[in-house]
Amino acid sequence: MHKALVRTAALAAAGLLLVTGCSSDSGSKDTPSGNGAPVKIVSSGPPSKYRGTELGRTLEKPALTLTDTSGQAYDFRAKTAGKVTLLYFGYTHCPDVCPTTMGDIALALTKISPEDRANVNVVFVTTDPERDTPAELGEWLHAIDPSFVGLTGPFDQITTAARSVGVNIDPPQVAPDGKVTSTHGTQVIAYSPDDVARVIYLAGVGLNPDGTPAGSTAETFAHDLPILIRPEGGAS
Repeated sequence: MHKALVRTAALAAAGLLLVTGCSSDSGSKDTPSGNGAPVKIVSSGPPSKYRGTELGRTLEKPALTLTDTSGQAYDFRAKTAGKVTLLYFGYTHCPDVCPTTMGDIALALTKISPEDRANVNVVFVTTDPERDTPAELGEWLHAIDPSFVGLTGPFDQITTAARSVGVNIDPPQVAPDGKVTSTHGTQVIAYSPDDVARVIYLAGVGLNPDGTPAGSTAETFAHDLPILIRPEGGAS
């Protein structure tokens, strides 16, 4: 059995934190399920050109060097410099919001031009490094999109980087029956080519009471990615 629960707390960087607890068997990776509906944000400012949520201030990229799926050191700032970069913290055994979010991003990338696609990085940092080895991450991400970068490393280093951008991560908890719960923020942080983030995307699965999708969808990302690449406008 799997479950997902959502709670809200203060996000220092954006005034919002969306957290999901994902429970999974010690070795299984099932079809997405559960309900990770995000909280809603009401803005009093002018209409945004983004479908994501604009932040009150910019976020710098964390100084983070971890191990990629080939076992090599990956300097996040250096490797993603000058391109739109979508950063997400999650884990491969997550039964719902993590695979759904990665799948939505992968689908969105098929909806934009090849030129724009070449200017987008997607980086997935595990919140469960004990189980998510480079090989495990590589197999899981390759099934979604072979271009996605997967990173693993010391849990304290991952936690520090996540919290620097307002994403809360708790250590994975193992229940007596062997199920593992990893509680982590589910926002996707979008860095522009100038290497700062002004927009986040709230991930979720299922539907809201009014029948609309809970959280950002593939269409959300497909709409915003060209704007993130060229914030001042212009054809690709």
